[in-house]
Amino acid sequence: AGQTCEDPNKSYTSQHDFRCTCDNDTSIVQVDGPATCFKDECLSLPCESTAMLAANQQVCHDPVQSKNSLNDFICTCSNGVSATGGPATCEIDECASDPCGAGQTCEDPDTSYTSQHDFLCTCDID
Repeated sequence: AGQTCEDPNKSYTSQHDFRCTCDNDTSIVQVDGPATCFKDECLSLPCESTAMLAANQQVCHDPVQSKNSLNDFICTCSNGVSATGGPATCEIDECASDPCGAGQTCEDPDTSYTSQHDFLCTCDID
């Protein structure tokens, strides 16, 4: 995370009074040195991409929000599958909601998030 430093008194008799303020949280200020700024990697929505938004809702959690701790964010799918440092591979079983109804068997040949509406319903013959 970035920060902005400024010296309120530029006189040679005034030393060690410069202040550094974090860009992402202006309440974090350090006098006479760099501020300790935090970086929440989830703010940039790393668990979502344009192709995945509609079918693949993921929750992001950054356990260590330090500027020195990068790519430790965790993406978690609604079904509990997770990945660290990038989007998780979520699977969607379209048959889980029983779309075929009573007397039919549902089969979802491809449960990847990019494959939807491909489930098959077959009548149960007794």
